[in-house]
Amino acid sequence: MAKRKNHAQAIETTGANLGFEPQLWQTANALRGSMDAAEYKHVVLGLIFLKYISDAFEEHRERLQNIPNADPEDPDEYRADNVFWVPPDARWVELRNNARQPNIGELIDQAMIAVERDNPSLKGVLPKDYARPALDQQRLGQLIDLVSNIPVGTASARSKDVLGRVYEYFLSQFASAEGKKGGEFYTPRCVVRLLVEMLEPYQGRVYDPCCGSAGMFIQSVEFIEAHATGNGNGSRARARISIYGQELNYTTWRLAKMNLAIRGIDGRIEQGDTFRNDRFPDLKADYILANPPFNMKEWGGEQLRNDKRWQYGIPPVGNANFAWVQHIVHHLAPAGVAGFVLANGSMSSNQSGEGEIRRKLIEADLVDCMVALPGQLFYSTQIPACLWFLARNRNNGKFRDRRKQILFIDARRLGRMVDRIHRELTDEEIERIACTYHAWRGESDAGEYRDIPGFCKSASLEDVRKHGYVLTPGRYVGSEVREDDDEPFAEKMQWLVAQLREQQAEAAKLDEAIVANLQELGFWEQKR
Repeated sequence: MAKRKNHAQAIETTGANLGFEPQLWQTANALRGSMDAAEYKHVVLGLIFLKYISDAFEEHRERLQNIPNADPEDPDEYRADNVFWVPPDARWVELRNNARQPNIGELIDQAMIAVERDNPSLKGVLPKDYARPALDQQRLGQLIDLVSNIPVGTASARSKDVLGRVYEYFLSQFASAEGKKGGEFYTPRCVVRLLVEMLEPYQGRVYDPCCGSAGMFIQSVEFIEAHATGNGNGSRARARISIYGQELNYTTWRLAKMNLAIRGIDGRIEQGDTFRNDRFPDLKADYILANPPFNMKEWGGEQLRNDKRWQYGIPPVGNANFAWVQHIVHHLAPAGVAGFVLANGSMSSNQSGEGEIRRKLIEADLVDCMVALPGQLFYSTQIPACLWFLARNRNNGKFRDRRKQILFIDARRLGRMVDRIHRELTDEEIERIACTYHAWRGESDAGEYRDIPGFCKSASLEDVRKHGYVLTPGRYVGSEVREDDDEPFAEKMQWLVAQLREQQAEAAKLDEAIVANLQELGFWEQKR
């Protein structure tokens, strides 16, 4: 299969380990004595937002001081380069110098108000409740000292997406402290890159119904600009897409707004419950990229039994996976494509009607490609994940006719360990997966597609029917052909353990389904 130019090579993939994780958690724990995790999450992230703005401001201010006739105190000098203007009394150095003052909370609130006043795009984004009596001012001063040592807004930090990675790590720790498992988390950069590389959102409406910190949009724009630069029209690239996003968590919505504003990206990012208060009810998107919360139990399913979005079946009340899938299908344009992350159970579960919904989606010829991901990619959940790719019209003339075919890619053995517990897909692996999909779709510059045992398989609809509409790639791609067995023992054992765990998880789900059926028939007495 011929290699294809990777237009997003400029987007750097860096290790998951930032090197200062213990310091980050020390920062969070500085306030642990005075409030619970749900509260101090807002306090810590708000300060990191302000530090991000200040870092970028100070770096640009230093450059202006070395440019003849430039005025480092002129706000327009910063706005012209998409850098936020930070008023003198709101600059981080002022907060750091006053960190031990008893009124530090009031000073932070005033700084947030001043930044919002001079930067309208941030209106309503920054928290302004640091002076409240419940917040220990001495610990708040300690927190400022700790955050002062973390560079998040410098050019180097921005190129590595340090702000996103800081947020990712915090969500992991906060979720653990709050007793939540696999709920809200930041999508690893390599996973977002893979989605963007495969969908190639060059032009049109891009939608994310659970946009988190806006990583999908940011990398979409970066991809477009990297592609357009070679044609000399990079400056017009970002104007080619219109961005629509919705996020339930208020703090996360703030980060999304800031992430886009810092990069000078225009977009409509709404805050609210996507299921119960869809802020874009009439939107038909050309591209949808998403990473919904895995196996979400409380999503309002009881109140939405007759929703018009459930064209392929009513999703189970206790799991939102297929509610997300059908919400995405509902918002796809006639020739729209979607790529999103779901828990592995979505590929094979038959509980509560999920298997029937999956069957109808497949028979409707919506499923284009399935990718099984390696484990340990996410900071805050160990739930195995996969990528779904849907296409509204698979014979629209843009690519070859792919009707009644599904591409399966098994990437579970890819990735490299970047620390003891975190794995990351490399640039080469992202390119390999994306090029396989592009070649299978019949893109002219992607080379000729061929099945590779153990990695990819183009299966017919009839094949999928024979497998009971299960979409797990491992069932289709077969075993990898090896000339000699020189794989390191540790890697082989890790692979075998991962397979065993996946089989145990599927067996447990089957047991649960059997018990549920017996209970309905009255043959199994439920324990009380």
